[in-house]
Amino acid sequence: MNIALVIIFVFLLSSLFFGIRAQKGKDMNMEQWTVGGRGFGTIFIFLLVAGEIYTTFTFLGGSGWAYSKGAPSYYVLAYISLAYALSYWLLPPIWRYAKRHKLVSQSDFFVSKYKSPVLGILVSAVGVLAIIPYLVLQFKGLGIIVSEASYGSISPAAAVWIGVIAVTAYVMISGIHGSAWTAVIKDIMIFFVVLFLGLYLPFHYYGGIQPMFEAVHAANPDFLTFPKEGMSISWFISTVLLTVMGFYMWPHTFGSVFSAKSASVFKKNTVILPLYTLMLLFVFFVGFTAILQVPGLKGADGDLSLLRLSIQTFDPWIVGLIGAAGLLTALVPGSMLLMTAATLLSKNVIQVLIPSATDKQLPRIAKGLVPVLSLISLYYTLNGGDTLVTLLLMGYSLVTQLFPALLFSVPARPLVNKYGAFAGIASGVLTVAYVTIAQVSVGTLFPSLPAVIKDLNVGIIALFINVVMMFAVHLITQQLFAGKEESMPSEEAHQPVS
Repeated sequence: MNIALVIIFVFLLSSLFFGIRAQKGKDMNMEQWTVGGRGFGTIFIFLLVAGEIYTTFTFLGGSGWAYSKGAPSYYVLAYISLAYALSYWLLPPIWRYAKRHKLVSQSDFFVSKYKSPVLGILVSAVGVLAIIPYLVLQFKGLGIIVSEASYGSISPAAAVWIGVIAVTAYVMISGIHGSAWTAVIKDIMIFFVVLFLGLYLPFHYYGGIQPMFEAVHAANPDFLTFPKEGMSISWFISTVLLTVMGFYMWPHTFGSVFSAKSASVFKKNTVILPLYTLMLLFVFFVGFTAILQVPGLKGADGDLSLLRLSIQTFDPWIVGLIGAAGLLTALVPGSMLLMTAATLLSKNVIQVLIPSATDKQLPRIAKGLVPVLSLISLYYTLNGGDTLVTLLLMGYSLVTQLFPALLFSVPARPLVNKYGAFAGIASGVLTVAYVTIAQVSVGTLFPSLPAVIKDLNVGIIALFINVVMMFAVHLITQQLFAGKEESMPSEEAHQPVS
């Protein structure tokens, strides 16, 4: 067994130990398991949110897109920073409402606001459908990282099995507490590893960051600019807008908001998190460095650029540390995703369909669903071939369909009724499903349109259909139910959102 693999396994066992130990002395009821008893301060919320963003995508997808796509990869840096700015206004009222009503999941918020358990089932279904490809992304990345960093000593499939078993164990035992403590180790590791790689590699191979860009430009003058068609400026803008709106619609990110101990936590993090996002620049620098040093990686193999360049450059013990950091970028978000999906299914689907399920039974049901979801994700991990960025964008297109209904529910009385919200989400999701299965784009649907329109992210079209259907159904049902309960202001509607 080589030293790299030893280091990776030491960090795996450490994360498992701290993840399980995190539940010590706590009554792991549903509120503790999912939202940590609403007791997390600025640092833990920062680590959870950062832990959900700096994933295997940070290691592999970001550098892989810089390697294979060039300028379009900067959409990641733009959307994350803008989403953090949006959180300054969006998250405090959501947190206050959730605390007042003791909500523990994203679907709980929609159910409480729109007074519709059926809408909660739809939101849960959308959330779980989006979580599966995101989990697949984490597990695929984990397999790639461990296999490559161990110099092939362990196969990607075996690495995925080991990682899935570890994360399933500490999620079932510790819930969000385990994720938070593992995030502490992960964020310290990734901060130093990413900074080191992003600075050392360009200087080692080119003598600096500017010479690195000059070399890439000399080899391919168009690589560092947006193409006129395809991933053009209009694709960039529409993709950034879509992902900004979808950022906090991920059920695990939305749910982590409930774990804060005060609304001021989010305003403090709004200042810090955009600065932390600058770490992605160093990931891009690694991808750009690899273009001329590890040539010939095609398609999904572009995701290997960071690891292949690291193996080519460093001694095995350094590669082991890089692999360990990459491993943790899969475990932290993977644990949050598993826990969130299990919570949605148990509390907002099973308890609605089987009312006899009591609150005391819910934690056991949720924990029992964790290995089931792990195995489903494991199957698609071992039998899928999409690149990491493609998986992420597909999930974003789904969860973004929840944003209009959320936005219109923030006021004390929602601006649309439950029928409109349901119709909007359903129509948007069906549109995303169609374009994903049929593999169509705006250009293939409307080939005669100018390139600036054809290059729009097709998720924007789904979002437009969503909003139109939402207001159309709202207006129609408002007339149909005029004078009935649907049009009467509820007691909740008179409660101001502080």
